[in-house]
Amino acid sequence: MRRHLFAALCLAAAPSVAQAADREYCPDRPGISTPACTLSPGTWSLEVGLGDWTLDRDSTQRQDVLLLGDTLVRRGIADHAEVQVEWAALGLARTRDRIAGGTQHVTTVGDVTLALRRNLVSPDGSGLSVALMPFVTLPVGREPVGAGDWSAGLRLPLSYEISDSLSLVTTAEIDAAVDEDGHGRHFAFDEVVGAAVKLEDNLTATTEYQITADHDPQAHHVEHLAGLSLDWMANDDLQFDVGANAGLDRDAPDVEVYLGVSRRF
Repeated sequence: MRRHLFAALCLAAAPSVAQAADREYCPDRPGISTPACTLSPGTWSLEVGLGDWTLDRDSTQRQDVLLLGDTLVRRGIADHAEVQVEWAALGLARTRDRIAGGTQHVTTVGDVTLALRRNLVSPDGSGLSVALMPFVTLPVGREPVGAGDWSAGLRLPLSYEISDSLSLVTTAEIDAAVDEDGHGRHFAFDEVVGAAVKLEDNLTATTEYQITADHDPQAHHVEHLAGLSLDWMANDDLQFDVGANAGLDRDAPDVEVYLGVSRRF
């Protein structure tokens, strides 16, 4: 009787185990948008930005920020949900005053972001996939690598597979963003739209456009950004990526270049 009961339990669990094993790996990296897919229950993902350099210039200053070890840890907690923790291990910032000629160097860690992604449709990312993702950021680092205060927001990622080689992606986000002076919060909204094209079975190119409306009390502004990224799946559980973003107006950062690696366990 015990043997028959054990066999029945194994058969009942087999479909869910097979389904989890068959789910394709969907890292958050690379790109600007956020995927709607979630990890299968009990699965871990470690995603590391090996290097991320951003240049932002205006008439008064030039600022270079280099992030090393920007790490995202994800854990599937249900068939349709996962939790996330992200932390930039090291940030190096160099700000040069283009008028007075002085230079300031800052070395610090980045902020910590905690998030929950709840998929509503197609947790494996196939077909039409939609999710909700609330998050909160804790002020661990200091400016300009950290924001200087806590913030929170909500993302709505959505993707749609038109064919085996072409997918459309979009992410809407609303934020209680930190004020520029590091004290207090204000409303900010951004929308990302893009397309992902499979160049080969294991190589994908993604192009994206982002518009951000930031209602900072010191200076309301709208930013436009364009991005291009490549990801290469070395195997079913390992991905390498590289990408670049370019500002399309004077309010957006001039350029960002990054590369990273993602591994599923």
